[in-house]
Amino acid sequence: MFEKLDSVLLHFEDIERELQSPDIAANQARFKKLMKEQSDLVPIVNAYREYKDCRAAEQEALQLLEDESDEEMRELAKEELTTARNRIGELEEQIRILLLPKDPNDDKNVIVEIRAGAGGDEAALFAAEIYRMYVHYAEGRGWRSEILDFEEIGIGGMKSVSFMIRGQGAYSRMKYESGVHRVQRVPATESGGRIHTSTVTVAVIPEVDEDIVIDIPEKDVRIDVMRASGNGGQCVNTTDSAVRLTHYPTGIVIYSQTEKSQLQNKAKAWALLRSKLYDLETQKRHDEEADLRRSQIGTGDRSEKIRTYNFPQGRVTDHRIKLTLYKIDAVMNGDLDEILDSLTAADQAAKLVKMNDAV
Repeated sequence: MFEKLDSVLLHFEDIERELQSPDIAANQARFKKLMKEQSDLVPIVNAYREYKDCRAAEQEALQLLEDESDEEMRELAKEELTTARNRIGELEEQIRILLLPKDPNDDKNVIVEIRAGAGGDEAALFAAEIYRMYVHYAEGRGWRSEILDFEEIGIGGMKSVSFMIRGQGAYSRMKYESGVHRVQRVPATESGGRIHTSTVTVAVIPEVDEDIVIDIPEKDVRIDVMRASGNGGQCVNTTDSAVRLTHYPTGIVIYSQTEKSQLQNKAKAWALLRSKLYDLETQKRHDEEADLRRSQIGTGDRSEKIRTYNFPQGRVTDHRIKLTLYKIDAVMNGDLDEILDSLTAADQAAKLVKMNDAV
């Protein structure tokens, strides 16, 4: 581990020297690449430098205990030794986590798709609430959300909704939300007061970078244009602005109608299709790497029941890590950090065990 850390430190210092070179300003692509790499390495470099300082402090305290006869000075050295060793242990754990292979998609924006599952109108109502939950969470982190497509029902629910969340590290947080979300409550339409169980499915897809090549032959896609449906202004509902793409090889259908311009809707639809095809390829690789899938905490299997929202008891339970919180109102208002922090920690712990087993 320390050989790797030394090489990381040397590489970081090389980057710093190159960024200070007057010639770097002439190559903006190289400059941006180095700045991104430097930013990614800062946490581990800072932790390793502090670790080395603590090791030096440990050796100084041990030397003082060996040389010093004054009892007061020896007590001081013992305190410094204890402090240094405690911090060394913390830093070793922190560094191990920082050295874990990083998901290349973690810094990307995400496309979130929510679909009503079992439960009819109640499932559609809950799908709309899950959508609002994620929008509130995004707002709380300073991220922006943008609807790509939706299908409403008359009583305020959503059969489906697709939306983009733009923000640094969006995928690193949202990737744990893929799966089946179950709600248990008395529906507003239930006169007998019986508790119903309904479900919605959530899929979280990383946005595809422009420099990633996704080959989509024109013959594989049918493009249809039509008038948008649902609520909208004069331009939206009276011109052929909506766009539908049908990808023959996979059966994926993309429908975009949220923009007034057909060109804008077409651009959105193609971007979503590229992301879906990229996600399919990623899922395929995960399936081929069964050990990797097992070491992750619910970031791939969308048929997995991941969470239950029980309104009568006011609790939210994440089944993957057996975490139960009795603050359902706060969660539905976007307070997801405690759940997502716990999922991240569990995922890191599983990967650490796998990494240690491989050593």
